[in-house]
Amino acid sequence: MLLGSIEAGGTKFICAVGNEDYRIKDKVQIPTTTPEETLTAVVDYFKQFKLDALGIASFGPIEIRKTSPKYGYITTTPKKGWANTDFLGFIKKSINVPISWTTDVNGSAFGEYTMSTLFNEKIESLVYYTIGTGVGAGAVIDGHLVGSAGHPEMGHVLLKRHPDDLNFKGICPYHHDCLEGLVAGPTFEARTGKKGQDVPLTDKTWDILAYYIAQAAIQVTLILRPNKIVFGGGVTNKVLLEKVRSEFKNILNDYVKVPPLDQYITMPQVANNGSANIGNFALAENLLLK
Repeated sequence: MLLGSIEAGGTKFICAVGNEDYRIKDKVQIPTTTPEETLTAVVDYFKQFKLDALGIASFGPIEIRKTSPKYGYITTTPKKGWANTDFLGFIKKSINVPISWTTDVNGSAFGEYTMSTLFNEKIESLVYYTIGTGVGAGAVIDGHLVGSAGHPEMGHVLLKRHPDDLNFKGICPYHHDCLEGLVAGPTFEARTGKKGQDVPLTDKTWDILAYYIAQAAIQVTLILRPNKIVFGGGVTNKVLLEKVRSEFKNILNDYVKVPPLDQYITMPQVANNGSANIGNFALAENLLLK
């Protein structure tokens, strides 16, 4: 069995081919330029292989409702030139195999869920957040991605402001002080004038971020009661996660029982934020098993 994966990001597309054990046999990185140029390069890459199925995890927002005439489209993305792009339709014109279609964070969530299953972690549910240039999240319950009327937008939940951060407007043009507006990578420069990688981990900005991220973790804990919450993306690191666990414990105040926090709030099992490839392989394989 030969499975394909497209992890479609605003900066680059990562295309990979793997087997039924989800081991990558070949991989390429394609810059995200125009839809025509980028998607043509993607199709040309996969034409080298005899795929059995393909999984796509794309930046969004995207249309996931199969009843919609815009199913398979990237819709209202701020990415220049990509709004209202028929992504899935373009691929299907050249690649005639079963294709799964979901968001980038859903792909990563399913990848982490799959890895936990492979390692006999025996979990029924998982939520995955990516915290980078933007913030998004996906959830898996009993092997199914959450979302039917549309995909989750957990990066835009509203939060209680940190007392030392009241004068910061937030960078989200829609909501200002939503999770993305307060913790995405560009908030470092907006607050401090420095890129995130140049802000020391001892800087109080990291404590402010942890306060907000912990609130998001509590919201999803109380709404979905998952077995695990995974935080990936370029902003996430071990020091930040320790701060998040501490804030989570203080705010939750033992209201409900959760697993030990070093097992409940974790970083991805798949290195280099590669969870989406595993998720895409697994989702593509599921199409063949139906």
